Amino acid sequence: MENVKIPLPQNPTKFLDQFRTFIRLDGKSYSTENTYVYWVHQYIVFHNKQHPGKLGPEHITAYLSHLAIRANTAPNTQKTALNALMFLYNRFLNRPIEKLDYRYAKKATRTPTVFSHDEAMAVIDCLVMPYKLMAQLMYGAGLRISEVLRLRVKDVDFNMGYIVVRDGKGAKDRTTLLPKSLIADLKNQVVVVSKLLDFDKARKVGPVYLPHSLENKYPYAGHALEWQYMFPSESISKDPRVNVMRRHHLYSGTLQSHVKDAIRESRIHKQASCHTFRHSFATRLLQAKYDLKQIQTLMGHADIRTTEIYLHVLDELGEKIKSPLDA
Repeated sequence: MENVKIPLPQNPTKFLDQFRTFIRLDGKSYSTENTYVYWVHQYIVFHNKQHPGKLGPEHITAYLSHLAIRANTAPNTQKTALNALMFLYNRFLNRPIEKLDYRYAKKATRTPTVFSHDEAMAVIDCLVMPYKLMAQLMYGAGLRISEVLRLRVKDVDFNMGYIVVRDGKGAKDRTTLLPKSLIADLKNQVVVVSKLLDFDKARKVGPVYLPHSLENKYPYAGHALEWQYMFPSESISKDPRVNVMRRHHLYSGTLQSHVKDAIRESRIHKQASCHTFRHSFATRLLQAKYDLKQIQTLMGHADIRTTEIYLHVLDELGEKIKSPLDA
């Protein structure tokens, strides 16, 4: 249950518990919560476990410089740590930090790894259900691995022809494409989920996890088909918050392992992963001359500059520049 929030005391006394509570009240996603808590904890340990309230800009500068110079962290990692510390001081401690003078990690320009269409289909054909269907959604709809795993039956609108991504990156909802070629398989998957739900009800298995305390507002929703995960786990597990046995969604590591095996079996010698399907989705749309703004919306990018990196992929694929041998 990797995305189920850990329980917190009603009146937290520990600093990090108080920080977690504040993050949740601010409405940030659970992944952001864990990331911010991790970096704040590392910052505290770096300064010999001193309370952050006793530290100032020079201590933040020292830690960020340490990440760049001694820890040799990637630029994006350093930026993530900075975001966590700025949230800590500017919002939680209400001590605005106006200026920092630290050494930035050298930013490397990296082009995403992308499958050709034939490569993507070769990997997909090496997968068995339901992992094949999950890979098809990453490639055909641009879903992140976490978004596929958290997909619920109600999020696939067969009549309107789109998928709703709930609580995506940045705690935002968005809609994306529902590939017509997947409708029959997705409907079959709903049947599988329905039969599994009936089996669990007969065994008195607890209701599926519901976000944002919806369990209190809709006490029967957890046993309703529409709220079930589209790709449920093969086994039930204990919810650590309320000591209830539930069926959660498939574990991310299981899907990643199946995709890695399929990449190896299809003899594709690239440093690829589940996320490569998403990169390939964006690249295919650019090759088909779709508008960059449309692609940004489908991908769920907050900044169009993130989407623009796929323009560099097209350059490397030879969309604009031709080899003299091919002239």
